[in-house]
Amino acid sequence: MRNRFHLPSAFTPGETVTLSGAEFHHAVKVARVRAGETIELFDGKGKAAAATVEEIESDKACLVVTEEEVPSREAAISIELAMSLIQLEKFELVLQKGTELGAHRFIPLLADRSEIREERIRGKRERWKKIIFEAVKQSGRSVIPELAEAQTVSAVLASATTTIVFEAEETPSAVPDQLEAVRGRGGGRDPP
Repeated sequence: MRNRFHLPSAFTPGETVTLSGAEFHHAVKVARVRAGETIELFDGKGKAAAATVEEIESDKACLVVTEEEVPSREAAISIELAMSLIQLEKFELVLQKGTELGAHRFIPLLADRSEIREERIRGKRERWKKIIFEAVKQSGRSVIPELAEAQTVSAVLASATTTIVFEAEETPSAVPDQLEAVRGRGGGRDPP
């Protein structure tokens, strides 16, 4: 697999684009990309294409997007994962692995029996977004999943798009076009 870098601006085949900032630093200092090397660009919204490094300067790299568009590696259905707030390290692992497995949206759940209280998660959103972003790069996806604000179980269950596919006390239903999985902690969850 080629080295992958995020370029949030639009790009088209044959166009010359510039990679700068944190992604430039990662490309040059960490991945040690050199002129003439072929890399993969993705925009975070579903588009990915190959690009050739033309020139590397002190603070940016000039790339030429090739005609080749990378095939989509996204899941065929939209998966939303509503996960009760568990120990922070484990919750972050769920974000990482859920992203790698194709989740499109994460909803942190504020449940009565959550292991972590709402006060402990303040200021964690940027860290969680970074974990999701790095998992997207690692897994070869081209869409960056959404991280919703923390919600109560009742609010998630009341949303129009909610489909419960698995509930421990009920029979699973058929898999729809859009999937929302609600997962509580080991002690179960209180009824809505």
